[in-house]
Amino acid sequence: QVPGLTKRFSQGILERLESGEVVIGDGSFLITLEKRGYVKAGRWTPEAVVEHPNAVRQLHMEFLRAGSNVMQTFTFSASEDNMESKWEDINAAACDLAREVAGKGDALVAGGICQTSVYQHHKDEARIKKIFRLQLEVFARKNVDFVIAEYFEHAEEAVWAVEVLKEAGKPVAATMCIGPEGDMHDVTPGECAVKLVMAGASIVGVNCRFGPRISLKTMKLMKEGLQAAGLKAHLMVQSLGFHTPDCGKGGFVDLPEYPFGLEPRVATRWDIQKYAREAYDLGVRYIGGCCGFEPYHIRAIAEELAPERGFLPPASEKHGNWGCGLDMHTKPWIRARARREHWENLLPASGRPFCPSLSKPDA
Repeated sequence: QVPGLTKRFSQGILERLESGEVVIGDGSFLITLEKRGYVKAGRWTPEAVVEHPNAVRQLHMEFLRAGSNVMQTFTFSASEDNMESKWEDINAAACDLAREVAGKGDALVAGGICQTSVYQHHKDEARIKKIFRLQLEVFARKNVDFVIAEYFEHAEEAVWAVEVLKEAGKPVAATMCIGPEGDMHDVTPGECAVKLVMAGASIVGVNCRFGPRISLKTMKLMKEGLQAAGLKAHLMVQSLGFHTPDCGKGGFVDLPEYPFGLEPRVATRWDIQKYAREAYDLGVRYIGGCCGFEPYHIRAIAEELAPERGFLPPASEKHGNWGCGLDMHTKPWIRARARREHWENLLPASGRPFCPSLSKPDA
């Protein structure tokens, strides 16, 4: 067991959310493990769970120490359409790794599926549902605590995913990788949320493709859509750890910097504290991150919402609130930064002379 973490397996995801508890998701796996040399960019399949399990285990552990209480299986794109032979072994190994780390603290295991690579070429509902069902069979065998359908560009395919995931009898969360303009068929965020809830999702929201500010705008539209339809659901947001104000409808994948030149866009920990507070004030109770979201970003969520949660994560033992640890520094001008006002009002520089402030998306 990790020092500072308590075990509590009696409450599932819905019980936690219905009690008003803040659930903190985890963060980036694909982008982070690519940087560390364990994942190849392109199709972004997660062979690392069998090729380099220690790397995946370590990242799970870092998110757990930082405050995550959901360990999502590293199974993004680990499906029959993307991987001819290894996909089943990868799904099983990913479940085992997530369960091993979740058992060291107060965390649940979520089995995750994502959009298929075949939907954009044809709309064969039976074939696509079969792809989802094959992954679900592994999650059911491994007895994950709940399931997530994430990273869907089209509401129709997301609905199909929810319908399949409901078959396991587990709580279902569904998140779409859309911005305020809606999905790729112009279904609005509010309409997307309604469709997902009607299909059986208990938790709905957005993940990936857009940064904190845009993701929260989309969440507001989803919430308004549900309210207008007289529907209730728990809200979930897992934004990028990058700033993307110049993104078009397709999100950060259309930026010329994607995926190897995004570092100047990385959100600071203070940006993420603001994101966490604004998400909470909006009524979102499942808050995490996606690509670019490092463990220190997750710690920022946990620290910002510590008053509501009643505790800090173990990783905060090495981090002073609003930079207060700097009051021990030998340089007086650095000691002067040990205050909230400095970091909350900081406008970070890029360090690059004549660096453009925004990009023009390729698409």
